[in-house]
Formats: sequence, structure tokens, C-alpha cells
Amino acid sequence: MRRISNESGPYYGYTGIAAKKLVEASARPGDVVEVARSDGSRLMGTLMPKSEFSAPDIVVLKLDNGYNVGIRIDEGAKVRVVEGGSLTTHPGEPVSLSEEEVRPPAERVFVLGTGGTIASRVDYETGAVNPYMDSKELAASVPEMFKYATVDSVQFMSIFSEDMTPRNWQAIAEEVARYFEKGYSGVVVAHGTDTMAYTAAALSFVFHRGLPGPVALVGAQRSSDRPSSDAAFNLTSAVLVASRAPFGEVCVVMHGETGDSYALAHRGTKVRKMHTSRRDAFQSVNDVPLAKVWPYEGKIEMLKEDYRRRSRELRPENGFDDKVALIKFFPGMTSDLIDFLVDRGYHGIVIEGTGFGHVANALIPSVQRAVEEGIPVVITSQTLFGRVNLNVYSTGRRMLQAGVIPAEDMLPETAYVKLSWALHRTRDLGEVRRLMLTNLAGEINPRHELKLFPRWYHDRE
Repeated sequence: MRRISNESGPYYGYTGIAAKKLVEASARPGDVVEVARSDGSRLMGTLMPKSEFSAPDIVVLKLDNGYNVGIRIDEGAKVRVVEGGSLTTHPGEPVSLSEEEVRPPAERVFVLGTGGTIASRVDYETGAVNPYMDSKELAASVPEMFKYATVDSVQFMSIFSEDMTPRNWQAIAEEVARYFEKGYSGVVVAHGTDTMAYTAAALSFVFHRGLPGPVALVGAQRSSDRPSSDAAFNLTSAVLVASRAPFGEVCVVMHGETGDSYALAHRGTKVRKMHTSRRDAFQSVNDVPLAKVWPYEGKIEMLKEDYRRRSRELRPENGFDDKVALIKFFPGMTSDLIDFLVDRGYHGIVIEGTGFGHVANALIPSVQRAVEEGIPVVITSQTLFGRVNLNVYSTGRRMLQAGVIPAEDMLPETAYVKLSWALHRTRDLGEVRRLMLTNLAGEINPRHELKLFPRWYHDRE
């Protein structure tokens, strides 16, 4: 018989009459319960922890169809446990159990909230979806993660990912460093998906000298009011990676396929969002993912052998230049765009060229002018997969003579972030070139194999 008490305060977020009825029934989150109300209606579902912002007479159940509902409880209502669920404990929960049942995991993970779909929540009294959830509320709504680590959290900022700036990257990096210095095993950054790859690349360069543990960026493609929401699965996967993965790198942890079987941990400098809405939207480009993650089994399979081990030292190199532009070459593009950036005082330009990295010959004089005025011009490819090679055709050779920096197999976003990071350290063109062509955080893969093209790691047995 389970011994349950709520003498110390709120009971899994519940207070008042709701807490009283749950305690009387010895019900706790994870149990399948039936709620019989005084009006004769009955509902059955899995009991969920409740938001601190809901009314004290609301009990939250997850129904078989995947939706969560809020049920108003009165004195005449009865709660019955139909089937006991698996217990997952987390800090501060008011349960009195045996010492063996409540022993917390040794690993400590910090969840740093920045906003995005993963931080959305449902108001179970009105049915409305509020755009942002406090990180503590987010943690309480995903009890599965607590079997892998003791999790603390804070909502550091609440912004849309499209509103992220280089200054935000710097602020997030400072917070990540602070929690590693406090002794956490790993850090999870809850982030909007649209620009998550940019932030992952930024953190990768800040911490390229080493990390004591993983930094796992995580988001959700579908809000928590939908039965197909990926928020809980992704967050549990990220906490598992942050607590137990052997590497000390920045990664993005998201669904590996459309079902709920496994997630993938992608290297922070080699990942891109490749679909607007699919749960497995994130893919590694010109690389294989770091690891395959099964959150329900607590299993991590490394897919790369050359990952960076955890480091004892933390030596961040923070700071970004916010006067860097990323532009895409298109047929008919004129030199006015490049001249505009030069005249407006931009410190660096990244161009997505065609194929091997070409732009129209008519643009090359403006590119050369930018370089001569001390503005580095970096060339990437719109094809994403493959490598920039400006030695194949005469256009590319003219570009090299104009002084451009070919970005090898870097993603355009990664090259943009790296140039911003490099220009914060130096404005010397020679040193910028050296930094851009040096593999600092796994952003350059010197050798390409067939397995670097998509699907290899999905079909791997």
C-alpha cells in the first residue's frame, strides 16, 4: 500500500479540493484514474501533474486519444485508481515513500528555457493555448525525464526564435557556462525550432575548446495541445543526452522519425531544419548524427567515433559581431546588394552561391571591392550537401582571385555564425581566413562518404 501525504504543501501542483480527493484515492501522476463527478458524468485517463496557474478545483487527465482535459472537482466527486502507473519523482514533489522509491538520480541537469513551441501550454479551464510556459511548469509536465536526472530549470527568456540575435546567443552562452560551473552534468536549452540551428552553431564556437558535458538544444514542432505533440518525447530525450551521453559537445536533440521510437542528437554545427512541420524535421548535413537516442529505454547509441569527450576545463570564447550578413545568390542578382552592405558598414558577408559556390561574373568586382576594403566575403553552397570548390570552373577561379573565402562543406548558417564569432575576435583578413578554414567545432568534414547523404542512419540496423 502506498503511503501518500500532502502535508508539506501542494500535491503534484494540486491544491484545495483537488488535492484532497487525490490524496484520499492514493492517486498520483502516471496512474490511470476514473473521476466520477456529482452530476453523474465519468471520465477516465492518466493523471497528470498540474500547472500552478490553474484553479484549485481542476484535475488534469490525459485521455486515450492523447488530449489532456481539465475536470472540475467538487465535494461530491469521487476519484478511483484504476491502474497504477510508473512512479517518476522530481524535486519538491510531496510524496512520502520508501527510501528506495525516492532515491534521486545522481546526474544533475539544468533546463534553460528561452521560448518556442516546446514552451507552450494549454489552459485546461478555457482550452486556450498560451504561447509560453514557465520552465518549471514545463518540467513538471514531463515527469518521464526525472528518471534520468535531477532536473532544475529557469525561464531565462521568452522570445520567438526568429527574434534571436547574436546578443541573445552571447547571453545564453553565459548562462550555460554558469550552470556547468555550478556542477551540473549537462545543460538543456529549450528553444524555438526555426533558428535553433543558428544558436546551436553559436554555442558550438563559444565552447569549442571543450565542455564538461553535453549542451542539448531541444524544441517541438507541435504544441502541447495536440495529441501528436513531440514536446515531452524530445525533452525527455534531451535530458537523457545531457545526463548520460559521453560527449562534451553542443547538439540538437529532436525526433529521428515520425513515430515515438527514437531521437537523434545532431552536432550543433552540422544540423538544419529541413521541414516546416514534420516531427523529424532536423537532419545532419554533410555528417552523420552524433547519437541515436531511445528515451523510453534509456539507451544512447553513438553513431560517430570521433566525438569530443567531456572536458575537465571550461574555457568559453564568447562574443559575436552583429554586423554580418547572409545573402543568397539568385539569377539576375546585381552588385547593388553587395555594394549596399559595404556602404552600410557591414563587417562581413556570407554568400550562398550555386553548385560549387559560384555567383554571377558581374558580381565579382563588387566582391573584390569588399575584400579590398577589409570586409571578408565567405562563399557557401545552396545545395547544402557537398563541398564548395572554386577551382573547377573559371568563374570560381576569378572569385578566388578576388579574395573570397571558400567555406568547405559548412552550412550557410554555420558559416554566418562562425564569421560573426571570428570577427568579434579580429578584423584582420588573414586571421579571419585562418579561423574560417580551421575546423574548430566539427563544422568542416575533411572527407565525404556515401553515408553522409540522408537516410543512412535511419535504415542502419
